Amino acid sequence: MSLKNLREATRIYLVDPLKLISRKKSGLVALFGLLIYIIMALFGPYLVPLDITPKPGKRYLPPSLEHPLGTDFEGKDIFSQIVNGAWDVLYVAFLASSFTILIATLLGSISGFKGGFVDSIIMAVDEILLTIPQFPLLVVLAALVRLDNFTLALVLGVLSWPALARAIRAQILSLKERDFIEAARALGLGLKHIIFVEMIPNLLPYIVVSWILSMTGAIYSQVGLVFLGFVPFTSHNWGVMINLAWTWGAIYHKDSVWYIISPIFAIIFFQLCTISFASSLEEILNPRLREVR
Repeated sequence: MSLKNLREATRIYLVDPLKLISRKKSGLVALFGLLIYIIMALFGPYLVPLDITPKPGKRYLPPSLEHPLGTDFEGKDIFSQIVNGAWDVLYVAFLASSFTILIATLLGSISGFKGGFVDSIIMAVDEILLTIPQFPLLVVLAALVRLDNFTLALVLGVLSWPALARAIRAQILSLKERDFIEAARALGLGLKHIIFVEMIPNLLPYIVVSWILSMTGAIYSQVGLVFLGFVPFTSHNWGVMINLAWTWGAIYHKDSVWYIISPIFAIIFFQLCTISFASSLEEILNPRLREVR
């Protein structure tokens, strides 16, 4: 690649999107917040090793330079637990949302484009899953099957696709009446080409934003299952911290407030960053929104 082409690619894929994000200060702040979470998940355990040594004499210490978020019921550093717990939460959220988008996009596109018997079958399954409360079903599955992080992400993805698939189906029903789709049909380009080359690129802004937003539901479900004890405690993720804080009576101890609110605020701030960034990203991917602004 020549230097000129490299500069052009940098401008299109990096500089211009950053300029659009910078129009909304909340989107820019959200981007930096997400980068901090990603860095914390990937490199945090190497930079801030997990404190695993109980120190009974340092139980429930307030925040200080030595312990930025104080200590827990065993005198262990809370900040190190927040940093080391980020990987599991973000890993499950990323995988679960990816599975959700993959299944919903595939089934919604086929259902909307093919119609007829195929559409009826897919929508029947969709409606059945929509009528089943997701979290109670997750609780039952967790009681029957041992869920590690990958399996939990897969289950969340399989149970979370119906609403999005129905929305994508509606978009496909509108797109397939367009002239360029009719032309592709007349040329005999085939189902695979029409869906993945002609239709999906037109739905990309909606799909990307939905993928980001679906992480929020995955995090709530994961943390909820861990907090209730339905998922084995394999690491010090934020759900485990909330569970232990509740189990050891942190809510009744006047100096333990930092132990129980730290993982809660870590989740809340990540959700705020995710939603704000998704809003800004929709503006980048949708030229009509840029024109309005």
